[in-house]
Amino acid sequence: MTSKLPNEEWKKRLPPDVFQITREKGTEKPFTGKYDKHFENGQYRCVCCDALLFNSEDKFDSGCGWPAFSRVGESDTNVDLHPDTSLGMNRVEVTCKSCAAHLGHVFEDGPSPTNLRYCINSAALNFQPKNSSA
Repeated sequence: MTSKLPNEEWKKRLPPDVFQITREKGTEKPFTGKYDKHFENGQYRCVCCDALLFNSEDKFDSGCGWPAFSRVGESDTNVDLHPDTSLGMNRVEVTCKSCAAHLGHVFEDGPSPTNLRYCINSAALNFQPKNSSA
């Protein structure tokens, strides 16, 4: 998919729940996403543009109800961070750098050594097993 599309085009290409989360900054209900308890070896990629976002080696069970990662994929080149003061909270939003898809939020309560918890919506991700090609 082309990453520089207007929302009207994304709406045509994405299922309604994926559009609502990735393009309208939605959040799936906790403990409902397909990747919350998923621990297969591989990579998690952007559902909109297929950019590499996270590796399974950095995924952990935080108990929060969403997939949690201690760091981004091989580098932070595919992820952007933005201040988010919506809903009366001070948070940091995580988006895909390539297509600006809303992925979730990052918090400073994760495991060592990063102390980060990237709390990501399953609907914003596609999983690629380690032994398959993109």
